[in-house]
Amino acid sequence: MQKRLVIEMGMGVDQHGQDPTVAAARAVRNAIAHNALPGVWEVAGLDHPSEMLVAVQVAVPFPETVRQDEVLAVLPFGQKTLTLESGGMVVPGKAIPELNDKNDDMYVAIAAVTVSIPE
Repeated sequence: MQKRLVIEMGMGVDQHGQDPTVAAARAVRNAIAHNALPGVWEVAGLDHPSEMLVAVQVAVPFPETVRQDEVLAVLPFGQKTLTLESGGMVVPGKAIPELNDKNDDMYVAIAAVTVSIPE
């Protein structure tokens, strides 16, 4: 059993390179970018922030191609889990050969990061 304390949302875009992992990692980074959570583990009586439970859910185009370890590496602490689902957006942009674009697509991902504590 666990108690949810914080849910943060974020958005990430890979404008060039057509890499869903880049968009997903940026969405997670955006979700946690302006947070400091010392109260989560101090008030909860945890010895270290690594004891927090951090559940990440990301909707992104082509989720089956996401390199999950790279997305979770964005999180500095916690017992991390990642759920990927099809979603986000594919938006037409403009390919730039010097940036290794395969086509004009830009990938947009959205993320929800939930921080819980064990009961």
